Amino acid sequence: MTPLSNPWASVIIPIKDERENLSPLTTSLLKVMDSHELSRSRSYEILFVDDGSSDGSSDELNRLAHEHSQVRVFHFDRNYGKTCALDAGFRQSSGEVIIQIDGDLQQDSEDILKLLPYTASYDVVCGWRQQRQDGLVKKCSSLIANRIRNIFTHDGMHDTGCPLKIFRRPVLERISLFEGLHRFFPALALMHGFTVTEVPVRHYPRIHGISKYGMGNRLFKSLYDLIAVRWMQDRVLLYKFRDSDANHHERT
Repeated sequence: MTPLSNPWASVIIPIKDERENLSPLTTSLLKVMDSHELSRSRSYEILFVDDGSSDGSSDELNRLAHEHSQVRVFHFDRNYGKTCALDAGFRQSSGEVIIQIDGDLQQDSEDILKLLPYTASYDVVCGWRQQRQDGLVKKCSSLIANRIRNIFTHDGMHDTGCPLKIFRRPVLERISLFEGLHRFFPALALMHGFTVTEVPVRHYPRIHGISKYGMGNRLFKSLYDLIAVRWMQDRVLLYKFRDSDANHHERT
């Protein structure tokens, strides 16, 4: 599990009981990443963070890491939650761009290629699931949460919960994560002066495994976290130095 030298991109996938999805997801990600022109001259890495899986995902991840040099796996000693898994993946990554995607196969790996060109102009590129393929409870809770979030954070995003996102490394070096705040990446990035955009992506029904989110931990918990984000927006430290004649003379 030695880190690859100078990867141009890191793909981060938090995993909790997704054994049947892991092999097809890895095959798809390898195909997509291999097709990018930068992969012809530089390496990339795929980082799985096993968040206390108990369905055999751990062994399957180890097998995939053994078969593919691009795959690295980190196993938590128990379940800590998605925010911790993402934070751990971000901290272990080395790529100039960091790609976040879930392990449930509900996103299309090929949409990564659709989002990547936008990183030339934006610091964060978010997927937007315009045609959600989820159950009614999931759709309704997400719709309500997104509308309330927009009222308070003014981030302008339609679908901040979409798991497919791409970050330029300086964004993740600046943002400090706390439990639940992965739902507010666009607002946190904007708060620190970074640029954010949203791009339509495909979405598919879940075939294997079960969703880890319901009305309680998707809607009510995110509304509670919203209070913390709004507090940070009011108190974030933003400042710039002006150039002075004294500094100019010292440099010449």
